[in-house]
Amino acid sequence: MRRERVRDLLARVADGSLAVDRALDSLALEPAESLGFATIDHHRALRQGFPEVVYGAGKTPDQIVAIAGRIAERGDGVLVTRLAPDAVRPLLAAIPGIEHNALAATAFLRPTSPPAVASKSVLVVTAGTSDLPVAEEAAVTADALGCRAERLTDVGVAGIHRLLARREAIEQAGVIVVVAGMDGALPSVVGGLARVPVIAVPTSVGYGAAFQGLAPLLTMLNSCAAGVTVVNIDNGFGAAVAAARILHA
Repeated sequence: MRRERVRDLLARVADGSLAVDRALDSLALEPAESLGFATIDHHRALRQGFPEVVYGAGKTPDQIVAIAGRIAERGDGVLVTRLAPDAVRPLLAAIPGIEHNALAATAFLRPTSPPAVASKSVLVVTAGTSDLPVAEEAAVTADALGCRAERLTDVGVAGIHRLLARREAIEQAGVIVVVAGMDGALPSVVGGLARVPVIAVPTSVGYGAAFQGLAPLLTMLNSCAAGVTVVNIDNGFGAAVAAARILHA
């Protein structure tokens, strides 16, 4: 149960439109629910503002449907990441209204009561088109967490004029997520232009010496631009969660 719904529940008790016992029944739902193969943390939405996110990789379609379905029943919305193609159809059939993003490999059901939207946006910047799957995961996650996601694509350092021509987008953002593979240099450039937090996401894009993202990860960790923070390889989800917490703080 999201904090907004609990606040509404308490307000209705205070104004007399909801009986205390009815409110207790709503709050008394088990904070954790065991499905045998998974234990769902239903109170995460109350603690952190958004329900537990389902990481789809390594789970069977039946497991994903069961977990996502139980979370969705609470009305707080549900987000599934790293969704395998064979799980898409069963999930869409089981949960009406859930939105599938094939590029991001995500599925998102919007909550019955939309969360408050952050006043500033998350700008998701990609070095190249090959980085888009990770960038889209970040954009979908930001949207799910109540942030407007703006996109600035294919502006890597091989053609730096493409980035410099979009300085206005950089200046208007509240947090910037920069997604890059290969040499991973773009976050340092953005970090030298922006006055807001920059979160770098290395991707596993590149030829052999990129070592599936290790080379850009090390580049980003050694960034000469102050204030650039780094998440794990291909972790667009984690970058967006960090961005959303900054904007909602």
